[in-house]
Amino acid sequence: MGLRLLSCLFNLPTAVIYGSLSLFVSILHNVFLLYYVDTFVSVYKIDKLSFWIGETVFLIWNSLNDPLFGWLSDRVFLSTQQSGVEISSPEVILKRLQALSRNGPLFAISFLAFWVSWAHPGLQFLLCLCLYDSFLTMVDLNHNALLADLAVSAKDRTSLNFYCSLFSAIGSFSVFMSYAVWNKEDFFSFRIFCVVLALCSVAGFTLATWLLRQRFETEVKVKWDQESTLKELYIEQPSAPLEKRITLGEYLKQLSRHHNFLWFVCMNLVQVFHCHFNSNFFPLFLEHLLSDRISLSTGSFLLGISYIAPHLNNLYFLSLCQRCGVYAVVRGLFFLKLALSIIMLLAGPDQVYLLCIFIASNRVFTEGTCKLLNLLTLVVTDLVDEDFVLNRRKQAASALLFGMVALVTKPGQTFAPLIGTWLLCTYTGYDIFQRAPLSNVVSAQPKLASNAAWEPTLRQGCFYLLVFIPITCALLQLLSWSQFSLHGRRLQTVKSQRQSLTQSRSQEIKMI
Repeated sequence: MGLRLLSCLFNLPTAVIYGSLSLFVSILHNVFLLYYVDTFVSVYKIDKLSFWIGETVFLIWNSLNDPLFGWLSDRVFLSTQQSGVEISSPEVILKRLQALSRNGPLFAISFLAFWVSWAHPGLQFLLCLCLYDSFLTMVDLNHNALLADLAVSAKDRTSLNFYCSLFSAIGSFSVFMSYAVWNKEDFFSFRIFCVVLALCSVAGFTLATWLLRQRFETEVKVKWDQESTLKELYIEQPSAPLEKRITLGEYLKQLSRHHNFLWFVCMNLVQVFHCHFNSNFFPLFLEHLLSDRISLSTGSFLLGISYIAPHLNNLYFLSLCQRCGVYAVVRGLFFLKLALSIIMLLAGPDQVYLLCIFIASNRVFTEGTCKLLNLLTLVVTDLVDEDFVLNRRKQAASALLFGMVALVTKPGQTFAPLIGTWLLCTYTGYDIFQRAPLSNVVSAQPKLASNAAWEPTLRQGCFYLLVFIPITCALLQLLSWSQFSLHGRRLQTVKSQRQSLTQSRSQEIKMI
């Protein structure tokens, strides 16, 4: 029985094993996002000053560690000339897998550090956030970089991404399972649940990376055997000029001339802003636009579907990418977001069912193009190809380019709550920090009489915020995306040039 199971695991397609890594991240990360703030505020009783200091330091570290780790990972691949020793694609993939096999289990262990009080709440909050994000960044960078290293064609990359989205959707069920054990008064059951999740993640990372390494170590061994044979036969290989390493400053100068990269990060900055705006203000929209018009179960359903539906919807987006191309699909989603917002604006805030559909669909379609669901990761892998061709690199700097994208776009996470609360306060006079916090679920309780005077103004302000933010974001994104030229014939030319410049690619693509 054991041998049969092992044989089945060895025969799994590379795309399935690669996609399963998303499962072992998402089962932990979804629980982290949902509970870490409530744990420190309600259970550990962190004070407000320590909380904001921790969040501020985390914001800085969260933005800087992506390009830092990307540079540390890929600086060996950056050279202006071909070195005498060629680094083959299987060797690059093995370096990525080695990093994943090491950082994946450490990521799971850092996840456990949140759920046991072991230091002053403020200090623990700061250390846990930075430690957790460091290992998460290493896992994300190497996992995303593998997408560009395993395959070049759009079809193969879409296949890899399909399984990532599928396993991410499966991983989202850990959130629903957590509701059964979440209890702020008795934390023991939740801690045991988190330990079980972490153990599953450690086992999954270890097994998946081991299976992938077995496949590519064979190719590296063949290369080493060939080199040994050449030495034994005294076949002298032609000398090559000494390699000159590219400095970080020179790399940034090259990146500043990469116009498609610049237009992409402009578009993606707006996208990250809109994704986090939806997450931050989703409870507020339900509270003030729908709480007195829909049942508690309907509100809970809208909250639940906002977690799982984007992952499932993205599976259709990826299949659509195979027929129409990523550029056309992303542009279509921007037009759809703009059209739905205009229709909602014209219909007004009194159309309850249309409002429910719009609130849910706005989050689903926005998250569908967000980096979280890897649709835009396909575009970044194309930018990796173009960077490889434009600068004639000996090996694509995949992790570093993903890190540079994150450096420019992650500030959108901070802009979302700041701009949203500022607009709300400016238009309605409602200061979210001066009042009791909103519930994370739709309340069925009647409004207090003291709120009656400002409730209509707040309701109107929430509605305008709900529709004008998507309209503005869609217009800015369509403007940026129209300047992005890496699609159609240009994209095919770049992929053809990369395939001709890269050796030993056929075996990897067949394995997918």
